[in-house]
Amino acid sequence: MMNPQILIVGAGPTGLVMAYNLARHNIPFRIIDRSDGPGKASRAMAILPRTLEFYQQFGFADEVIDRGIKMEDVYVRVKNKIKAKVHLGSLGEGLSPFPFVLTFPQDDHERFLLEKLKNLGIEVEWKTELLSLSEHGEGVKTLLKAQQEETAYFKYICGCDGAHSTVRKQMNIEFKGEKYKQHFYVMDVHGSGEVMKDQKISISFSNEEFLICMPVRSKGTYRMIGIIPSAFGDQNDVKAENIHAFLHRTFGAQVEGINWFSTYHIHHRVASRFRQGRIFLSGDAAHIHSPAGGQGMNTGIGDAINLSWKLAAILQHKAALSILDTYEEERLPFAELLVNTTDRAFKRMVARDKTSQFFRKHIFPPVLSFLFRFPYPRHKAFTILSQIRIKYRNSDLSSGQGTSVQSGDRLPYVEGNFESLQSLNWQIHVYGTAAEKLKKSMQEKDFSLHEFSWNPYLKKAGLQKDALYVIRPDGYIGFISSEQRMDLLHQYLHTHKILPFTNEY
Repeated sequence: MMNPQILIVGAGPTGLVMAYNLARHNIPFRIIDRSDGPGKASRAMAILPRTLEFYQQFGFADEVIDRGIKMEDVYVRVKNKIKAKVHLGSLGEGLSPFPFVLTFPQDDHERFLLEKLKNLGIEVEWKTELLSLSEHGEGVKTLLKAQQEETAYFKYICGCDGAHSTVRKQMNIEFKGEKYKQHFYVMDVHGSGEVMKDQKISISFSNEEFLICMPVRSKGTYRMIGIIPSAFGDQNDVKAENIHAFLHRTFGAQVEGINWFSTYHIHHRVASRFRQGRIFLSGDAAHIHSPAGGQGMNTGIGDAINLSWKLAAILQHKAALSILDTYEEERLPFAELLVNTTDRAFKRMVARDKTSQFFRKHIFPPVLSFLFRFPYPRHKAFTILSQIRIKYRNSDLSSGQGTSVQSGDRLPYVEGNFESLQSLNWQIHVYGTAAEKLKKSMQEKDFSLHEFSWNPYLKKAGLQKDALYVIRPDGYIGFISSEQRMDLLHQYLHTHKILPFTNEY
């Protein structure tokens, strides 16, 4: 058996996706978690289109969709009266193969990913804790504890161990940010009432209070999120039954059964670094933020995708070591932007001052309803919420000049061009006609080249006719040459020492 080269600490969605991508590239690793098994609470709910695109690369997006629930509509209510309706079912039509938002409870999601790992012969080491770690030369020395203590060495450590990350604390990496003053409740319930009808998200406002309600499982469970009313006094001792009468009185929701109830405080924080030598942070270990837009878990999965293929490339000697620098370079700015934007939106939605109440009741619903009648704001909202707009244009791995689509952008979706991404490998795309010398050169270097017949839809998507696009294993554009410049292409590949992946380690 090959010696594990990577230790993944934490087996939530971030760690499990990291593990799956490494396994697909035949990289030996271990994945540990201090818990005794996968989570039992639904916690994160939304799976965004960009995550489904990654899962399409893995070949199991359709299975996830079959197990989840597509969100068809959002209803905004003020004092139990519908003030705005937004149709989500086709919000991103033409922008992604998955133009919708899916709910798939985190516990089900984790079990699904564990099943996929098991099919590859990978098992999580539960009840195994990281006690300490330190860099030593070309590796990292760790002290692990399961039934007994064990010293183990790895090339790299991936800290996916959540907001209270042992990895982050061991490395003394600052976790900048603060806690929201509000105390929140979350519950999964069976019940009845207008907020619990059909496959829709209901956002309800009533003076100082708000409620978000959405279906979470096909068996008729609904997720409810809100702020514990200040009238409850000692907010650290609120029980689910204390909330029942409040929900019925304020929002017309009749709770008939509870599967899960919890109260919590929300923080927004970003680690000062995502990398320290051979040690990396991903997911909640690197950033935590408000639940606005369902971005948290999906951002962690994006971290895992970004880092895992780069680690695989280094361990397979298929890229320059400097490629690892681009992980923090690409992911930390997005995390900071996300925290800032969701923080502002969330504060506006939960604040109890008169100005915020007026905004929620009289400004937000009519403006939302008006804007979503038109294609441009609908598509703009989709690109932001779906995470397909994430760009790495300032990355050292992005080179060459495009027009509206630049190097560092996610490859725009057009019919038929995402199928080849399932190779999880570097590839060349030409939308139009590829020169014979380009075809010959790429064949000699074992890079797959994909030609797509030119049509007006490609121009609309921002692609250039006959331009050369180098596509990274994660579906982002690494290099563009509008004139199929072979010298610039070879320079790009040489600079980063890029070679196509093989199935061998």
